[in-house]
Amino acid sequence: MSELEQHYVNRSSWIRAAVLGANDGILSVGSIAVGVASATSSFEPIAVASLAGLVAGSLSMAAGEYVSVSSQSDIESADLAREAIELEEMPEVEEMELAKIYVKRGLTLETAKEVARQLHEHNALEAHARDELGINEMTSAQPLQAAGASALSFVLGGLLPFSLVFVFEPEQLYWAEYIFSISFLALLGGISAWLGGSSVFKSILRISIWGTVTMVLSSLVGSWVQLAV
Repeated sequence: MSELEQHYVNRSSWIRAAVLGANDGILSVGSIAVGVASATSSFEPIAVASLAGLVAGSLSMAAGEYVSVSSQSDIESADLAREAIELEEMPEVEEMELAKIYVKRGLTLETAKEVARQLHEHNALEAHARDELGINEMTSAQPLQAAGASALSFVLGGLLPFSLVFVFEPEQLYWAEYIFSISFLALLGGISAWLGGSSVFKSILRISIWGTVTMVLSSLVGSWVQLAV
């Protein structure tokens, strides 16, 4: 028997960024290809639009993920700095505050005080970061990791529907993009659910439904454009 149980929360940040990027890559590039193919039967516009979507989407994902996670990191750093000052200026008050947290979690006041005292002696800031602020090494924000995972996974996901542009004729591309993209999404959903220890069936069903809705709407836009011109 292993000494520690296996948990998946430490994978949550990079799994979320990678899955979001790959999903967006498949859906964005696939939907662009479907939308343009619904409006024209020429190869060049479909290929150019899909490539532009692949490049722009990957850069957008990286920038957006970096900015958002950096904001989270800045908030965490500010909270930790403020907590460090409070621990230096009023350690007794902060220790009692930590004890009250443990009381709310089910410990007696006497036990909570002793736990808080020992944790303060070991590493007070770490204890408050974890139990008061909810920050630890597994869930703390990592902007570069999140941005890199999002960009790379977007490209890998987007290359799948993009490659179909060169395999199928424009007249066949509509259904080919839909069938293959939904299959890619279902496979990705199953893998990510398995890595995260959640329901594979629910993940596949959820991502397939939303993928279908997205690609159908994109196709309708292309059809409307074709009718308008």
